[in-house]
Amino acid sequence: MASESTSSQLTHTITLPSQLGQPVTVVAAAGVSDSDFRHVLTSHYVFSSSPVKRESCSAKYIRLNMQNNSAKAQASYENLTEPPSFTIAIECTLFKQWLKNIQTETGLLSNGAMSVRQVIIQGVDMFGNRVGFLKFKADVIDKETGSKVPGIVFARGPAVAVLILLESDGETYAVLTEQVRVPVGKLILELPAGMLDDDKGDVEEETGLHLNLDDLVDLTAFLDPSTGCRVLPSPGGCDEEIGLFLYRGSVDKEIIKQLQGRQTGLRDHGEMIRVHVVPYKTCGG
Repeated sequence: MASESTSSQLTHTITLPSQLGQPVTVVAAAGVSDSDFRHVLTSHYVFSSSPVKRESCSAKYIRLNMQNNSAKAQASYENLTEPPSFTIAIECTLFKQWLKNIQTETGLLSNGAMSVRQVIIQGVDMFGNRVGFLKFKADVIDKETGSKVPGIVFARGPAVAVLILLESDGETYAVLTEQVRVPVGKLILELPAGMLDDDKGDVEEETGLHLNLDDLVDLTAFLDPSTGCRVLPSPGGCDEEIGLFLYRGSVDKEIIKQLQGRQTGLRDHGEMIRVHVVPYKTCGG
């Protein structure tokens, strides 16, 4: 791979084993700069020294963090204002995974009918010191017709969602979260979910519940292997793949009351999440 910087445009060349005769040119769109790792978007984290208190509900099933994950909730970071690095964009896990996907047995380059000529890096959103979201456009050509295949990509990586069912006094409850979802312009009631990069820690952060990972059942493992055993909610524009898990636990009625309406999430990061506990039998209505 080779990089080149000019006064007007940043470029990078990638040679893929699947199309050795035609290197892929990666181009930075306006607003994406090249800066080396010494001064690009560094983060300073400040954590509260207050201990996170946990209350045991059931030794086998759940511990409830009654202090709303206080150490996490008080975490904050400050980012420098420089535009994200072009180098970081093309070296990040999200982009590397996309390059890997297009060269797999079912990838778009697998049978030689298509080629990738150019990728335009359009935007990068940093989560602390890592790339959280990556936006790019790929020029993918159908060789038979010479036509471009739609290639706008919003890369965010894999995620998990967990259906949490709690048994209490003979009744089953589902734990849901409500939060603002700006892309759809609504408050959404949904399953607790998060990015798959921290052992499902996002789910704990959203609900205040610590789940025993050994008790999780991977429902997507029952899908046809051709799906990759993951749900792809929007493959026309986003690489996100979701693993859906089921968790069952037993708790006292008092825990159900404490969970209801509980405010969670990292408030310093704009996460305003409210927990809802509803009878499971009403969820389908």
